[in-house]
Amino acid sequence: MDRIRITGGAPLEGSIPISGAKNAALPLMIASLLTDETLTLQNVPRLADVQKLFHILANHGVDTAFQGKRTGEDELSGQTVNLTARAIVDTTAPYELVSTMRASFWVIGPLLARMGEARVSLPGGCAIGTRPVDFFIEGLKALGADIEIERGYVVAQARAGLIGNRVRLPKPSVGATHTLLMAATLARGETVIENAAREPEIVDLADCLIQMGAKIEGHGTGTIFIEGVPRLYGARHRVLPDRIETGTYALATAMAGGDVTLEGATADHLERPLELMRLAGAEIDVTNRGLRIRRNGHGIAAVDAETEPYPGFPTDLQAQFMAVMCAGKGTSHVTETIFENRFMHVQELVRLGAKISLNGQTATIEGVDRLKGAPVMATDLRASVSLVIAGLAAEGETEVSRIYHLDRGFERLEQKLSRCGAQIERVSG
Repeated sequence: MDRIRITGGAPLEGSIPISGAKNAALPLMIASLLTDETLTLQNVPRLADVQKLFHILANHGVDTAFQGKRTGEDELSGQTVNLTARAIVDTTAPYELVSTMRASFWVIGPLLARMGEARVSLPGGCAIGTRPVDFFIEGLKALGADIEIERGYVVAQARAGLIGNRVRLPKPSVGATHTLLMAATLARGETVIENAAREPEIVDLADCLIQMGAKIEGHGTGTIFIEGVPRLYGARHRVLPDRIETGTYALATAMAGGDVTLEGATADHLERPLELMRLAGAEIDVTNRGLRIRRNGHGIAAVDAETEPYPGFPTDLQAQFMAVMCAGKGTSHVTETIFENRFMHVQELVRLGAKISLNGQTATIEGVDRLKGAPVMATDLRASVSLVIAGLAAEGETEVSRIYHLDRGFERLEQKLSRCGAQIERVSG
C-alpha cells in the first residue's frame, strides 16, 4: 500500500496550479444523465472519486470520451471529458458502486426526472459522522415521487413525471440541494428550494444547467427558483477552481513558510478562511495569476475557528487549519459544527508532538515550538492532508500511510508540493 514520506523544514517557493473542484465536478458529471446530448466538461480533476463516478455513470449508459491536451498546457492541467447519456440502460445504482462514494447517491435526482424511476443504494463515503439522506427523500417526495426503502435501496417512482413544488430543507444541505436542483429542471411547473445551500459548487452546477437549457434563478442565495422545461441539451462548461485545494495549499505555505502563487485560484470563494490566515500571520495578495501566499520570518499566531455553512469557514478545511495551529504561538480553539465525528486526525497530530485536547465539538490547541516527524495514519480525506501539512514543518521524517484517502480529493499532491521545494515523495509497497 502506498505511503507518502516527508522530510520537514523546507519552505515552499514557486507556483501550484489549482485543479478543478472535486465537489463541483461530481454533480456536473451526474448532470449528464439529464440529457441525451453530449455534455463537455473542462478542467475535470484526475481523482479516485472522479474515476469511480465515471464507472458508476457507465453502468447507467453514459459514454465517456477524453480529449487530448492542448499545446502548451501544464502537465497538471485538468482533463476535458465528453459525457453522453444517449440512452439510460439501467436505473439501478447498486450497492457495490454507491457504497464506495457518497456523492454517487445524487444520481437519484436525474434518473427520476428523466426516466420516472430510480433504484439507488443507500450511500457510503468517509466515516466522519452521519449524513442522512432524509432531506433528499422528503424533497423528492414533495416533487411527487413515491419512495420506499427496500433492503438497503431507495426505490423511487414518478411515472407521470415530477411536479414542481416548494421544498424547504431543514438545514442547508449541499447534497440535497444538488439533487433537488437537478431533479427540478425537468419537473412540470415551478420549484422553489428554500434554505438551500449557497456553496460556489451549487452555483457552478446551476450555471451549467442553464447552459443546458434549464431556467434557474437565485442560485448562490438561500432560495432557488427553477421553472421546469421539457428537455435539456448538450453544453460545454469549465469546472470552477477547487477552493478546498486552494485553502489547503495556502495553509501549507503558512505552515512551512515561503512564497507560493496558487495559479487560477479565486479569493471570492474563501473570504473567511483567508481572513483567518491573515490573522495567523500569512500575507495574501490577489494577482492576475491567482493568489500569492507568503510567510517569511514571522511566527504563526494562534487564531480561533468555527466551521459553518458557506460563506463561513468550511468544515473541509478544519483539519488543515488545526495542523497549522499546532505551531501557533499561544492557545487556539477549533470548533466543528457540521459533522459530529471529524476530529479523528487529532490523535495522529499528537503523534507528531501536537498538544490538543477535546471537549465535545471543540478542540483546544496549545501551540508548540516544533513538531517532530513520526509514522502517522490517514483516517479520512481532509485528515490525510492535515498530516502532510504538519509533516512539512516537522523535524525529521514523517510517513503518512493509508493515502488512498488523499487520492480521493487531491490531484498529484506530491508533484505539486515537490516542485515548490518540499521534500516529499510517494513510496509504493
